[in-house]
Order: sequence, then C-alpha cells, then structure tokens
Amino acid sequence: MTHIDLPVQQTELPLEEVSSNCKSTYENIILRHINDKCQNMSHCMISQSGFLEKTPVDNRNVVEISCCGLLPSNFVLFPDELINTIFPEDFVVISNEESLEIAQVKGIGELVKKKRQYIGLFKEDLPKVLRKATIEDLERTRKNISDEQKAIPKFRASVQKFNLEMKLVSIHYQFDRKKLFFFYTADGRVDFRELAKELAAEFKTRIELRQIGVRDEAKKIGGIGSCGRQFCCYSFLNNFKRITTQLANDQNLLSNMGKLSGPCNKLKCCLSFEIE
Repeated sequence: MTHIDLPVQQTELPLEEVSSNCKSTYENIILRHINDKCQNMSHCMISQSGFLEKTPVDNRNVVEISCCGLLPSNFVLFPDELINTIFPEDFVVISNEESLEIAQVKGIGELVKKKRQYIGLFKEDLPKVLRKATIEDLERTRKNISDEQKAIPKFRASVQKFNLEMKLVSIHYQFDRKKLFFFYTADGRVDFRELAKELAAEFKTRIELRQIGVRDEAKKIGGIGSCGRQFCCYSFLNNFKRITTQLANDQNLLSNMGKLSGPCNKLKCCLSFEIE
C-alpha cells in the first residue's frame, strides 16, 4: 500500500531494512492520525473521519493484493496458519471458485482494515489464499506470461483472417491454464464465434474474449499521466466512478476543458478527488 524508495539514504544498514523501517513508521503515523479522528485542516487526509463510524471493522485475516487475473476483489482472505508468514511483495496462490490465480501482496495489517472500512467493505465473500507461491509456482507464472506474448501474433492473424474490427489490449492465462482470456476494444459488437473456435483449437484450452471500455484499457495498460504520475486507475483505484462536467464546474475548471481529459479521452478520475 505504501512504497518508500530511499536511493540517497546514508546508513550502514541494508537498504531493504531501512526502507521497511521507514514504511512501518509512515504507516503508524497514518494509523495514529486516523484513530485520533482529527477533523481540522492540519489533518485533511482524514477530514471525513465520520466514515470510520459508518462501517464496522472487518477483523478477518485480509490482505490487499495486486493481480493481473480476474479476481472479483483486490482483497483476499488468508488462513490462520499463514499469519506471520505473508509480507508485502510476497507472491501467493489464490483460490477463487473453480480457478487459481497468482497475486502479489501489497498491504497487510491494520492499515488494510482501515482502508476497507473507509470504502465500506465488511464481511463480504472474498477469494482465499491457498498457499504462499513456491519456486515451481513462480516458474509456471513466467511460462504463462511467455505464452501470453506468443499468443499475440496468432490472435492478430486470426482477427485479420476473419476481417474483424477488434483492437487487442491484453492476454491473460489463468494460473492453472484452464482458460485463456483475450481482452479487446471495439466500436460495436463483434461476432467472434469463428475466431473463438480457431483460438481454442490452436491453444487447446477454453477461450474467453472480453470486450472492455477505454477506461478499462487504460487501467490494464497503465502509463504516465499529465501530472507526471502513474494513471490513478492503474496504480490504486479499485473501481471507476461517474465523472461529469458538473465536477469540473464546481471547481471552476470549465475554462480548461481541453486539459481535463485523460489518455482514455474520458474526464480524468482525479476530478472527483477534491469533492470527496
């Protein structure tokens, strides 16, 4: 959840240890401010502290993860026996219904609980951590990623063969290789039945072709925004909110409408941040 780089820190300790210590201190400061429920401007990061009272704290073993797969949440449960064995940046294997995915842990502990409380999550059904990723699991992941890249020219050749108007965005193999997903954008509906049959015969697995919108495309690809930082949708947003010109009007920004569109050609998600 928090990443602190210290390239110019002078210390005799290993850089990883210094970074970990600073990260822990930073998170403790955030938690202390949240728990104090300060509402003045000097603690503006939590000026809406009333949110903490609306949703109970979910005290289950929950970690925040980052996953390229199709998990329904950025949070997963982990069993008691894995307590004190899972840390940020670790890779874990996730069980979700009848499929397996691999994910990287991004946050653990009290800060994750506060974040979930802030966005109103409590006791919902979540995927579960099956185990910490082994060397074999990571090797399989590398093979999946390699095979995804090899599938790109085949997909494009097949699209051209059937004369379909589709733009490939990304390809994803489930960790267990039971399904191969192709994400694409298109101006309208596409009849891809013959394409799906050819791809299934080629890759010998179940094929799913999913049409996504331009905002989802930006979230999957990522990039650098006009502010010089990673796209918000790529780096931390869990879902998209409806962004309207009224939000820009409320902030007296309508005179700069040309600068208010993101790389997806939609109004920037950050327009809602000031209102929130």
